[in-house]
Amino acid sequence: MNESLLKSRAFINGQWVKTDKRFRVDDPFAQELIVEVSDCGEKEAHEAINAAHQAFKSWSKTPAQERSDKLLTWYQLIVEHLDDLAEILTTEQGKPLQEAKGEIQYGANYIKWFAEEALRINGDIIPSPDGNKQIHAIKQPVGVVGIITPWNFPQAMIARKVAPALAAGCTVVIKPAAETPLSALAMAELAQQAGIPDGVINLVPTSEASVIGEALTSSFNVRKISFTGSTKVGKILMSQAAQNVQRVTMELGGNAPFIVFDDADIDAAVDGIMASKFRNSGQTCVCANRIFIHENIYQEVIDKLVKKVEALKTGSGLERDVSITPLINQAGIDKVKRLVKSAQDDGAKVIVGGEVSEKHNQIFEPTIMTNVNFDMDIACEEIFGPVLSFIAFSNEASVVEQANATKAGLAAYVYTDDRHRIKRLSEQIESGMIGFNEGIISNHMAPFGGVKESGMGREGSKYGISDYLDIKYLCIK
Repeated sequence: MNESLLKSRAFINGQWVKTDKRFRVDDPFAQELIVEVSDCGEKEAHEAINAAHQAFKSWSKTPAQERSDKLLTWYQLIVEHLDDLAEILTTEQGKPLQEAKGEIQYGANYIKWFAEEALRINGDIIPSPDGNKQIHAIKQPVGVVGIITPWNFPQAMIARKVAPALAAGCTVVIKPAAETPLSALAMAELAQQAGIPDGVINLVPTSEASVIGEALTSSFNVRKISFTGSTKVGKILMSQAAQNVQRVTMELGGNAPFIVFDDADIDAAVDGIMASKFRNSGQTCVCANRIFIHENIYQEVIDKLVKKVEALKTGSGLERDVSITPLINQAGIDKVKRLVKSAQDDGAKVIVGGEVSEKHNQIFEPTIMTNVNFDMDIACEEIFGPVLSFIAFSNEASVVEQANATKAGLAAYVYTDDRHRIKRLSEQIESGMIGFNEGIISNHMAPFGGVKESGMGREGSKYGISDYLDIKYLCIK
């Protein structure tokens, strides 16, 4: 591991800040201490906000080309250190090293994309109803942005938020997840090396997330909150942000349906289920959560999946060819155990897995459950673990109704060869993103986000910078 990137202090106004209080960051596989990290509180949060507020005065006026160039330099440094960053990520988060490398590149792509978008923040001259006036619409950065990110993608979620903020001319205060602050701190080190000015990026790790959240939402100098995490916490932050009418982008929980019709390419659908469900051991917000299989092909799909799931290798993310690695903590394991046990008590059947690994007590075995129905918690809650729960269906209308019978609406997946059905379902399924005949849908060029209680706003794509900009109307006579 590159020790120069392994930072353990907060990053405020270009300085590495030591605090009296510290908290542990543990390897979720080895259950051993990696390092103790500065534990920030209200004092450090306000110092970071003040630093960002002061830096905004100059960064917002920095020419777009210069902001773009610094972001591109940051991108290049991340790519150059991809292997080092991936090792840090796997060590603190647990995911397979190859997946970690994919995440680093995925996150870097957002930085490159928004470096280019910085040059395309264009306004308009609008025809006036009065020939003696001119109507101009210009775009300006919203101000300081409070960024709160989760542990499941600790590098990519920061990149996806920070890149458009900086491209727009905003400055940021970042609170990374307590489980995974090291990836964020390594990114701050590379940002400093890239020449991004002091105070533009500030990072306050903490073991008390609510303290930092309240500091961000209570400060009038923070004009936007961008959060990825649970719907429960998102609602709290939205309520707090209303005090100062802060703009919010919320990417919240999911309960993704994965629908396979009897006209689908079955092998392709099986591969799609495997890709969608078992990436990061099922700890992704867009994971296939409820698997709907047409009754005509139900058993065939399950038989094919059993062979693939039984072949998955479990172990440390640093080992070769490992697919299933530790869940992030004991609370994550307990939740999956509870959902599986509850479903079994209600009549569901476990045909593969269903238990914590005998070899590795932080790994939940990849699991297949059949006979699942909508009265079961496992069909209503986000599982966040390597568990496939199968529901048979008989017709299109019923499965669409079942797919939509949730307050979540982040991602959905449909496998069918019927192009007319694709058109119908693209409008009928209540989800912010739908993968048709594809199990991996996220990329930097596409708008990522949900509907209903899965959030608001979009990240990535040409739309992703809009939430960091205010439109100002100028009437000139």
